[in-house]
Amino acid sequence: MHIKVYALVGPSGTGKSHKSTLLASDMGITHIIDDGLLISENRVIAGKSAKKEATKIASIKRAIFDDNDHRKEVAKAIKASKADSILILGTSDKMVNEIAQKLEMPPVQKIIRITDISDEEEIAIATKSRQEKGKHVIPVPTFEIKKDFAGYLLDPLYIFRRRDKSKYEPDGTKTIVRPTFSYLGGYTISNNTLFQIASYGCTAINGFEGMTRFRVINKPEGIALEVNITVNVDYDIIETLRQVQQKIFDVLDFTTALNMVRIDVTVKSIMINGEVYT
Repeated sequence: MHIKVYALVGPSGTGKSHKSTLLASDMGITHIIDDGLLISENRVIAGKSAKKEATKIASIKRAIFDDNDHRKEVAKAIKASKADSILILGTSDKMVNEIAQKLEMPPVQKIIRITDISDEEEIAIATKSRQEKGKHVIPVPTFEIKKDFAGYLLDPLYIFRRRDKSKYEPDGTKTIVRPTFSYLGGYTISNNTLFQIASYGCTAINGFEGMTRFRVINKPEGIALEVNITVNVDYDIIETLRQVQQKIFDVLDFTTALNMVRIDVTVKSIMINGEVYT
């Protein structure tokens, strides 16, 4: 396999994933291996994220491609992609060399240390975020991993806040997650909270008079919503339904980043001259 293999090495939580896309861009590296994922041009090409594992041990095994099927999938994808260069992220020289060997790539020809590309302040900030908030970075946009991380609270808003301050990355290239193996535990969003967000988001829509039912159905790939609403007959009912469906998607996508696989909106009540009829 004619491929140049590089590595970015540093202790866990020091900002390797955060800096990887900039480093790859500067060095002309086309692919990244990070925590079990093969990434290219802000897309997940193959693999499964170690950040989805339930325990720290399982996460480490996933990151070093201990699972045979996982290893074969990513090795096959690397060959199919005809990548000419790849950057492996790891916590030690031994780890990155082991990954290269398992994925049937040539030995690592150059190792870059996180201290080579980040100053002490940057590393301290990254370490504090990991230790105090349990936050991990995946170097792809949120839409790339929403399906795989269904049920997790992703944090694309963090990216938006960083846009005006960051000197190191293009917009929208990273996602913040807090894995289940974090000592802080996982995030949960109650169905009532989703209902309140969706209902409030629809209040300005002409013809929308309220939600009478809001059911959340959990699926492996995300959530499905069944929503009943009251509409005012003075407005175009079909257009009201369309706008409500779109608004629910927009506000929940923006505030929670949950993966919504279906939103069914049904008219169950109508308002005529101020009176509601079911």
